[in-house]
Amino acid sequence: MKALICEQFAGLDQLKVAQVADPVAAPGQVVVDIAAAGVNFPDGLTVQGLYQSKPPLPFTPGTEICGRVAEVGEGVKHLKLGDRVIAMPGLNGFAEKVAVDARLAFPCPDVISDQEAAGLMVAHATAHHGLRQRANLQPGETLLVTGAAGGTGLAAVQIGKAIGAKVIAVCSTQEKLDIAKANGADVLINYSEKDLKSELKAITEGRGVDVVYECVGGETFDACVRNMAWNGRLLVIGFAGGTIPSLPANLALVKGFSLVGVFWGTWTQRDPQGFMQNMQELIQWYSEGKVKVVVDQAFPLDNAVDALKKVMSRKVAGKVVITP
Repeated sequence: MKALICEQFAGLDQLKVAQVADPVAAPGQVVVDIAAAGVNFPDGLTVQGLYQSKPPLPFTPGTEICGRVAEVGEGVKHLKLGDRVIAMPGLNGFAEKVAVDARLAFPCPDVISDQEAAGLMVAHATAHHGLRQRANLQPGETLLVTGAAGGTGLAAVQIGKAIGAKVIAVCSTQEKLDIAKANGADVLINYSEKDLKSELKAITEGRGVDVVYECVGGETFDACVRNMAWNGRLLVIGFAGGTIPSLPANLALVKGFSLVGVFWGTWTQRDPQGFMQNMQELIQWYSEGKVKVVVDQAFPLDNAVDALKKVMSRKVAGKVVITP
């Protein structure tokens, strides 16, 4: 089969598509013929050696996929040959086939297309876990989403509305804000044209924001820190802007808010039952039209490097997928 191979931690152009051996299902695994794979910002960081974890070399990136079960390993009871599934292999998704822990593969209803299903897991499941388990977001609270037109930011906008929050979307262009508005955002802020700190203070009448879903870092993070409500929860999702910020601890003290890390991948391993319950709710919401994956562009496997470059450029509205 064909797969995208990373032989050294370096720039994206060092990646190559090559022929490798087909995977085999170990006990507790299934092999999936991949119809589509979601591309995420951490994929680009991982191949450059810039992510929190570094897999052994060589490896194939790719965290989330949709496809059909081609082989069932010993002990797997809930899946059978031919089942259409959404799955989280963690690695090896940018390929034609992948072996995946069957506990992280879920039946995929026909109402979801292959490309949208491939983009549902990481972005939406991260936002879901962050807002449900880590922030305990409540109906009527205020939710601020930075990078609100990106994959996980857009997911947070949708999920915040599904929970019943008032959603403030923060983006760098009017085009991105229009996408956030179309997906449910109530208030729009273009931080390239307006001072984010001042705008937030005015919008909340000085009260501050209950929950921040923060994907950007840098000055954006700093503005959020200074506009937290009492008992607020500032979720650390990522640093798409490239700068990892520092928190003035005195502000957390006097404002009475919490800084909460969201590392969805580790949570899925520590609480697979909770992960399964979250996925069931997400799929139900999808069926009800409360959430939807916005696919910006699909790339063939041979052009996987171009897909990664687009995601890393932060020019994506929604999700990018690879279609082997």
